[in-house]
Amino acid sequence: MKAFPILRTAAFGLTLVLAGAGAHAQTMPATMSAPAKDAAKPSPAATATGKIGAADVTVKYSSPGVKGRKIFGGLEPYGKVWRAGANEATTVEFSKAVTVGGKALPAGKYGFFVIPTAGAWTVIFNKVSNQWGAFKYDEKQDALRVMVTPRKTALTERLAYEVTPKALVLRWENVELPVAIK
Repeated sequence: MKAFPILRTAAFGLTLVLAGAGAHAQTMPATMSAPAKDAAKPSPAATATGKIGAADVTVKYSSPGVKGRKIFGGLEPYGKVWRAGANEATTVEFSKAVTVGGKALPAGKYGFFVIPTAGAWTVIFNKVSNQWGAFKYDEKQDALRVMVTPRKTALTERLAYEVTPKALVLRWENVELPVAIK
């Protein structure tokens, strides 16, 4: 019988501690923006936007760093599908239909993957845009595949995308991959 009041007191004390922790978490400064919070991650989320012809283009990706590693043909092996970023698969969204490497691609949001090689790379626009990495990538869901030849560049420490008036450009390590789009 004496144990019951002790347990009730302990439970009450634990409730106060947990409630105080929750209240503290809710009073964190509201001035911290989402990108600043995300920037502390090893591969922070990033977005590249621009216009190609009449189409608005948005690329959402996570941006890993080189950190002294060999990336292509090393961390990202040749001949294997890569999510073209870190964490969730990279996505590319077109507000209007476009032509990629001479092939039509309807407006929409796509998972963006590449297969790096020592020569030309396979660039893939997959119909499944919401997936983690390339673990459940299904080639049967590809909307479009094109071959693109990468170029050597100066070191780009953190993966970056750029939307130019004529291309979607991926840059990382010492590689630049310009995907021609009209």
